[in-house]
Amino acid sequence: MAGPLAEHVFLESLRGDEYYPAHLLDKGRDIFVRLCARLDAEPPADLAGLYVLTHAATEEFNELQEEFWDADSEIETVAREAIAEDMETVATAYGFAEADLEELVAPRDW
Repeated sequence: MAGPLAEHVFLESLRGDEYYPAHLLDKGRDIFVRLCARLDAEPPADLAGLYVLTHAATEEFNELQEEFWDADSEIETVAREAIAEDMETVATAYGFAEADLEELVAPRDW
């Protein structure tokens, strides 16, 4: 991955915890990598454009929730916070430090 977060480890705080299956954390990482690739390829002009992209990524996490349940896990408080923190990290890294954290992940159902 190129861009300002090329070396960032997404969902790092969840790694090593057996409650969160590594293969699902990898899928979560991939959601963030795709988000960053979209931001690199088509930088949004404003917050509204950023939110369109972060909402799409959040919807992908909504779909991933099913796989967590199937693995006797879930996107609960700790995981929600980790996802939201990384979403905020992405927004800041791409020049949107003023982005509202709740709005970044507004369509979440976890």
